[in-house]
Amino acid sequence: MRYPEIGAILSGIMTYDYALFDTAVGCCGIAWSEHGIVAVQLPEAHAQKTRVRLLARCPRARETTPPPDVACAIDAVVALLRGEASDLSGVALDMDRIGLDRIAPFERKVYEIARTIAPGATLTYGEIAARLGDRALARDVGQALGRNPFPLIVPCHRVLAAGGKVGGFSANGGVTTKMRLLSIEGARTSDAPTLFDGDRTFGLAVKPRRRRAG
Repeated sequence: MRYPEIGAILSGIMTYDYALFDTAVGCCGIAWSEHGIVAVQLPEAHAQKTRVRLLARCPRARETTPPPDVACAIDAVVALLRGEASDLSGVALDMDRIGLDRIAPFERKVYEIARTIAPGATLTYGEIAARLGDRALARDVGQALGRNPFPLIVPCHRVLAAGGKVGGFSANGGVTTKMRLLSIEGARTSDAPTLFDGDRTFGLAVKPRRRRAG
């Protein structure tokens, strides 16, 4: 037996909106529901690729003008990527993401801790694991951050490997993109110059130095 009205309800629940927006590092994307942000897409090679990657995460999303709360989140992201002081910790996230991949309870805890890391500061995977009660969970923390659908709002780029190593990054450009974001924010792991020094494309263009998060 078919229930068209149930299908219509589910279709409405699982429909998201999205927008693309320009930043100092390229065209980003953002998708949202009535409950908050469901995904952020960092820049790809060009805007159309950014759109494709975002729609792969949110296949039912419709491109539209952002409502005021999402517009404020976009403005905060744009400011952050210009190197300005910008606080994204208050941006509402929809972690239920009905119709999309749900955020598991462990991932929620990891993301909540990551959101406490201010621009210019960093934590290691092990330090987040310790805050969760078990340093042996460091690898699980890294995997959770690798699945992070909210980059920048959940600042996974501010989480480093042990010993001052940068660690991985799943966005386009990988570790280079992670270094670029940390450089823009003024984080450092070393005073030694790197291949980015003097290249204005990479913001402050220095290797990130660890400044402990509170």
